[in-house]
Amino acid sequence: MFLRTIGEEEATGRVAEIYDAQKSQHGFVMATARSFTARPDFLPIYSDFFERLRSGFSLGAREWRLITLIAAKHVPSTYCSYVYGKQLVDDLGSKEAVLAVQGDFRSAGLPEKDVEMLAYAEKIAKDASKVTQADIDRLRSAGFTDQQISDIALCAAFRCFVSRYFDAVGAGPEDVFIDDDDAFRTAMTVGRKY
Repeated sequence: MFLRTIGEEEATGRVAEIYDAQKSQHGFVMATARSFTARPDFLPIYSDFFERLRSGFSLGAREWRLITLIAAKHVPSTYCSYVYGKQLVDDLGSKEAVLAVQGDFRSAGLPEKDVEMLAYAEKIAKDASKVTQADIDRLRSAGFTDQQISDIALCAAFRCFVSRYFDAVGAGPEDVFIDDDDAFRTAMTVGRKY
């Protein structure tokens, strides 16, 4: 971490509560959470926003992870690619399937609805000003509601924001997210090298 952040032993109030929740969930406090404590008032705001965004997400956890992986590739964010690439192994059944999606989701054997969703997420991550009504019409034709389209946009845009922030302040991946498989780790290393 490039910035001084609040350590576990000095955390109080909501920061301590968030740290405790992360330790209960992961066994450690993620660098992503700590990174927001250089401005102590912001971690609770970020945590509340993230929780609201995830709990109200109208698509499944698999879709959240797929959108995040594609957005992270184009940010580019190695940290987020490591975390979500690893989580997607269970969702997609193998590292090879994750590598296929990360390499080219259009030819990875995903259902057409997923391809449309990821094409939209990719466009948002690359240059959201290029999104047109035709993109939205394609999503609707694929069966997405406007709320789901909004959620795809929120998920992709949120990843662009947080991934860039994490890199900007030096938040790096915990060892548990760094895969032992050299080929998988290399493919997920889309930005900063760890």
